[in-house]
Amino acid sequence: MIPPRWPHCSFFAIGGASSAVPEMHRQTVAIAQWLTDRQFSELFAIAQAAPAPNVMFVALLGHFIAGAPGAVVATVAMCGPTCFLACGVSRVFERFRQARWRIAIQAGLVPVTIGLIAASALIIVRAADHDWASFAITAATFALAYWTRISPLVAFACAALFGLGRLL
Repeated sequence: MIPPRWPHCSFFAIGGASSAVPEMHRQTVAIAQWLTDRQFSELFAIAQAAPAPNVMFVALLGHFIAGAPGAVVATVAMCGPTCFLACGVSRVFERFRQARWRIAIQAGLVPVTIGLIAASALIIVRAADHDWASFAITAATFALAYWTRISPLVAFACAALFGLGRLL
């Protein structure tokens, strides 16, 4: 069964579905205890690896918890409210595209979005990294992606090789 509080997650997901990850984690792991930290992080990793929008993580969570009906309910609860809200807000914003208040709101939402996405990253790191080796791989992947132009896929391939070689 999908938690009744999930629809409100979608209303604050200014940075997209990934910014709602901390609240989804809190609801499914800490409160309802339907998943462990490890299961949550593994589902997130699977969803991110799939060639689909980030919001498909919600469908994967719903499916894991309650099967196909859970996937449908979770997706509709996450996407429905924000779809209507985004439609209305975009019409107003388009009408006032040169207004100072609109420019100020957009500028103010940038740090909020960054903070929400950073909180999501922290939740996933804390759920996935249980020893020094996995934390080192996470840190190295971050460093590689942030400070170089090398594709993060290189780090993923190296991590897979470490896992296959039972070095983790």
